Amino acid sequence: MGIKDLSKVINDHAPSAIKQGEMKNYFGRKVAIDASMALYQFLIAVRQDGSQMQNESGEVTSHLMGMFYRTIRMIDNGIKPAYVFDGKPPDMKAGELEKRKEKRDEAEKQLAEAKEKGDAEAVDRFERRLVRVSKDQNEEVKRLLRLMGVPVVEAPCEAEAQCAALAKAGKVYATATEDMDALTFGSSVLLRHMTFSEAKKMPIKEINLARVLADFEMSREEFVDLCILLGCDYCPTIRGIGPKRAYELIKEHKSIENILAKIDTKKYAVPEDWLYARARELFLNPEVADGENVEMVWKEADVEGVVAYLCGEKNFSEERVRSSLAKMKKGRQAGQQGRIDSFFSAAKVVTSEPAAKRKAEDDKKGIKKRGPPIKKSK
Repeated sequence: MGIKDLSKVINDHAPSAIKQGEMKNYFGRKVAIDASMALYQFLIAVRQDGSQMQNESGEVTSHLMGMFYRTIRMIDNGIKPAYVFDGKPPDMKAGELEKRKEKRDEAEKQLAEAKEKGDAEAVDRFERRLVRVSKDQNEEVKRLLRLMGVPVVEAPCEAEAQCAALAKAGKVYATATEDMDALTFGSSVLLRHMTFSEAKKMPIKEINLARVLADFEMSREEFVDLCILLGCDYCPTIRGIGPKRAYELIKEHKSIENILAKIDTKKYAVPEDWLYARARELFLNPEVADGENVEMVWKEADVEGVVAYLCGEKNFSEERVRSSLAKMKKGRQAGQQGRIDSFFSAAKVVTSEPAAKRKAEDDKKGIKKRGPPIKKSK
């Protein structure tokens, strides 16, 4: 789920933190990608074109197809992607996972009813709700990425938190995911729609956390409390407080503790045994591998290994796979040139002590600039 309505709140109060652009704008950038989110997108996106869902043996291959071609598209644009996979979910997420299971159970009942009625549109809708990324699909994608020479990072817990740790350590420029909680975990930059298909024709949306905090006039801790009030995966929210009121309350009171001391709890029902403090701790100090120590190496693709896996085992078109790998090699070589802005740094202005002293004296006298003496013409 991420953070409910956070995108809207940022759009309302920090529009300057958002910019849109094309994939080619990220030439030379390293990007950490939430693998589970990307795989889910690939699995549901093909349901309008059943021919892409399975190979001749009836085996689902849409996750491999999506990951292969979308990764090549990124590399062809000079991007260096690194995929981060989820580890175990935190204990506090158990309640959210139970809710998701209940929704799945209900969707399965509704799917059965839709099939019985022959309602194709409803069948498609409920099938999408039941899509899950399996452990086997995760392992297949990891194998493919390693053959392609793309780094695979296995997070100890939440992938978004690990992506944020890599961004904070300067190992990557941004986190690419649709989940807004990447910002709550502290990712300096969030990229949305990075793994969307070209068919959707959606620009990549970049959100800068530093700009959000500056425009909100909030500290990181205040921002995290705002996200908890809006709604996260770790605990329920205060009933009756929507995004507008949540923003106003944090601006006025600065913390959830102060809000609880001031609001009318009869009007705003506070959850019993509300574990907001533990949720805050999970966002501020999540379980992650130290970003400084995570090694990410981009290698040349094992062309024959990829062909043997995708074509030999999964029945992909060899001609198309080889041509795509050739395209990837060309893009990788271009990406190694780096971004042009990395070749330049801001010039450091050194002012000598006497010059600085003279400037201070001039400023007191109202003299804007001391120039050479003016020679009078004869």
